[in-house]
This record gives sequence, C-alpha cells and structure tokens, in this order.
Amino acid sequence: MPEYKYQAQDSKGKIVKGKAEAYDETDLQKRFHDSGLLLLEAKPIVKNMALKPLKKPRLADFCRQLGTLIKAGVTLIKAIEIIANDESISDYERQLYLRLRDRIVQGVALSVVMEELEPAFPPLLIYMMRAAETSGTLDVTCLRLAEQYTSEAQLEQTAKNSLTYPKILCVLIVVVVAILFGYVLPQFEEMFSQLEELPITTQILMGISDFVVTRWYVLLIVVVLGFIFGKIVFRLPIVKYHIDHIKVMGAWGKLTKVIYSARFARTMSSLYSSGIPIHSCIEISRGTIGNKYIEAQFDEVEKKVAGGMPLSSALVEVNGFVQKLSATIKVGEETGMLGNMLESVANDLDFYSKQSLLKLTSYIEPVMIVVMAVIVGFVIISIIQPIYQSYETIGAGS
Repeated sequence: MPEYKYQAQDSKGKIVKGKAEAYDETDLQKRFHDSGLLLLEAKPIVKNMALKPLKKPRLADFCRQLGTLIKAGVTLIKAIEIIANDESISDYERQLYLRLRDRIVQGVALSVVMEELEPAFPPLLIYMMRAAETSGTLDVTCLRLAEQYTSEAQLEQTAKNSLTYPKILCVLIVVVVAILFGYVLPQFEEMFSQLEELPITTQILMGISDFVVTRWYVLLIVVVLGFIFGKIVFRLPIVKYHIDHIKVMGAWGKLTKVIYSARFARTMSSLYSSGIPIHSCIEISRGTIGNKYIEAQFDEVEKKVAGGMPLSSALVEVNGFVQKLSATIKVGEETGMLGNMLESVANDLDFYSKQSLLKLTSYIEPVMIVVMAVIVGFVIISIIQPIYQSYETIGAGS
C-alpha cells in the first residue's frame, strides 16, 4: 500500500505527525476518524529509486502475466500485486511493480504511471497501454506485446548465441599471440643473437616479443586506455551515425537491412493494430530500429506522410530497409488491410532476420580463422627463415 506522511489533530487539539499506510487518502481519513483523530494533511511518500530499463524478456513476462490475469477477470491493481509477489522476479522489478500499484490506487492511469517511470518502461509499451485504456482492450494488447517482446528477445538471444563461437576464437587468438610472443619467441633469442644478420621480419618479430616481455605493463595501459577512449568515441552521435551508415552498405548491409526492417514492421504492426494514429506509429517505430542513420531519414518520411503521401511511397527512399517492406505496405494500403499486411511482413522478416544473423556469423568465423592462421604462419616463417639461412651458410663454408 502507498505510504503517507500526515498531520492530524486529536480531541484535545494536539498536533500529531507521522507516517501511515493506506490505499488512498479517503481510506487514510476513515482510519483516523475511527481512531478519533482529524486528518489535517496527507502527502504520499515517493521513495527515491534508480530507474533502469527492463530487459525484453522481463517486459514479455510482465505483459503476458498482466494480460492473462486481466483476461481471467482479475482487477488491474490485484493483477499487478500478484506479479509483484512473484518469487522469480528481482527486487528492482518488485519495487517497480509496487510503485505501479501504489500510483494506480491513487487514481492515476497505468500508462501515465509508466510514463512517470521512464526509462523503466519503453515508449512503445506506454503508447500501447494508453490506446488499450481508451479502447478497453488491455488484456488483448498486453498479450500482443508479450508476443512481440518474446520475439525480439529470441532474436537478440539468437544473435548472442551465434556470436559465441567467434568470441571464443577471438579469445583464442589473443591467448595464442600472448604465448608466442611472451614465451615461445624468447626461447630463440639466444640462438638468433649469434647470427650476423636477421631477416627484417624476424627483427620485427623479436622486437615485438622483447617489448611484450619487458614492457607488458605499457601494453596493458594502452589497451585499457584504448578501450575507455573507444567507448567514449563510439558514443558520440556523429561517430555512431557514420558507423550505422556503414552497417547498411555492401554485402554486409543486405543482411542488416532485413533485421532493421523486421524491427520497424513489428513495432508498426503492434501500434497500428491498437488504433494509434499513423503519424504517432511512425514516430514511435523509428526509435526502435536501432540505427541512427536510418532513424535520421525519418524526419523526411514524417513530413511526406503528414503532407498526404502514402507510407509505402515515403519508405521507398529510405536507405536501410528492404524493398519487400514498402511493397507489402503498399498492398495493405490499397486493400485497406494495412494492419494485417504489417503483421504478415513482420513475421516473414523475423524469420529472415534469424537467417541473416546466422549468415553474419558464418562470415565472421572464417575471417577470424584466417587472421589466426596468418599470425601463426608469420611467426613460424620468421623463425624458420634465419635458421634455414644459417644452415645454408654452414653448408657453403664446408
């Protein structure tokens, strides 16, 4: 229950201050009246809470439980209370849901409370809830959102799983290089020092090895500073914009375009099917694409749609989407079944997105193997070359 800070007056005129829990101010006033006190002032206590976005699996679980409970006839307040008492959720989620319940008890709409708690709840969820409250379809909307967040979470998990092997290869490359330069090469240093002249590749290799062995701390500092500097630089809007532009270029871009198109189509489908105006759908959907270069082009898209141009025509010129998206939307506009066509293309693109992720990793794996082979091959050749030359010198002398 919400907690209130109150001031009350007893029968003798004495002022009493303190804190008390109640469902709302009316309930608090009744309790004081029954106790022979006159409630003078009551203010809800808002506890400070560090808000952070809920992950998509947790959003999916929240929407699924809420939709199922409301569909079964459970009141909104009771449904949120049941979800908050679930033992499987974290303390942060429990506090968040209890805050939701407390504010709803005070008469605040669910969508308004979610907006107050941003960034815990994303804009898509807030707008969908607002539309559901107006149309009275909260249960259906929650279940639809649960499906969407589940689909997005599975896609992200597929991406993480598919990148597991490349990550292992990357670590393996670092370990192999560290062993070669830190342990293997120093074993040949004494032998190479007796030779009159070393090949340039061997000199470079031994110089790197000597630096790794004697100045490893400098290398460590450079790596740490480079990592920190890189994170700062890549967060700059202009840098992120150009990187996102590169992501939709060339053969690599053919695969990433499918992923971005799927995200946009899925969000548009959910919003449009809930009765949200098309301009609001576009405004919200552009923020879920995950590519700043594509999102920047939506300023022009919104202007064209506001001017009366069909959405399909406005999307044709967007560099970052597959042509199938605009073609399918055009069919939906012509037949008056835009919502159904958006859902259809979203399902198709979701499937192709997973295939695209697998293709991306299939490109990464051989490249990393080649990189490892080149490094190891360079080291072996640089070691064997001076040994072979020394044998030739000995043979010529004899």
